[in-house]
Amino acid sequence: MSSQFDDYLQEQLKDPEFRAEYEALQPEHAVIQALIDARKETGITQKELSKRTGIAQGDISKLERGTANPSIKTLQRLAAGMGRVLKIEFAMESKV
Repeated sequence: MSSQFDDYLQEQLKDPEFRAEYEALQPEHAVIQALIDARKETGITQKELSKRTGIAQGDISKLERGTANPSIKTLQRLAAGMGRVLKIEFAMESKV
């Protein structure tokens, strides 16, 4: 994410109502952010990931924007394209 967005998000998270709504989205957000972070850590573009996986760059963009809901198989293909494995776990819910 861009630093401007990060700064904006941090400012918005000071509002308790906004924070509650944002945190309710976290499971989806966590998957999206993990995908973006892994791709950037790998040092590849969406276009390169598309070439490696056969998944259209536009579809990868939709996933990263949170406007598409990927299957586990798609997430596995994306992970493999970045030289990674997909790890899913059921963890205890944290009480905040």
